[in-house]
Amino acid sequence: MYKLMIGAIVPRPIAFVSTQDEHGVRNLAPFSYFTGCSTNPPVVCFCSAVRSGPEPQKDTLRNIRATGEFVVNIVTEEIAEQMNATSAEVGPEVDEFELSGLTPLAGERVAAPRVAESPIQMECRLRQVIEVSPLPGGGNLILGQVVLFHIREDLLEDGKIDPEKLRAIGRMGGPSYTRTRDRFEMQRPR
Repeated sequence: MYKLMIGAIVPRPIAFVSTQDEHGVRNLAPFSYFTGCSTNPPVVCFCSAVRSGPEPQKDTLRNIRATGEFVVNIVTEEIAEQMNATSAEVGPEVDEFELSGLTPLAGERVAAPRVAESPIQMECRLRQVIEVSPLPGGGNLILGQVVLFHIREDLLEDGKIDPEKLRAIGRMGGPSYTRTRDRFEMQRPR
């Protein structure tokens, strides 16, 4: 079922989520079940899958439940390799910022760090965790209210984000990713 879903629901944006636990240990992990779900208030959501084995919850989910905060960093072509490095299964004591070589920046409204190399960072406070299924392959839907956007100034044009300058990447099935440079436009019917 997992292979069917990740092969059919494409391309998927990537939430590169940074958190820290109650002792200040930083965590950084990518999630490709991610989207925006409200603009008033601004709310994003992503799903943390349930793993099989002795520790079914990911560190990200545990940290968010403990602190109520996280940051969603947008993944671009320039940081794709570092993002991929953070998908490794490592213990909760491992700092994925150090593992990946990415630079942590202090949050302004939340204690969770931001990724300096990401051109868009969304500081979020937890609104709700919805347990979809506790079974392996199940998931927890995490909804966070964006309390502060950080957008690199050169990306903005007339109050809009220029996708050509952003160069975001998306997730396909398996180890495949996609670039967002091949686009076309269609006007909405009136």
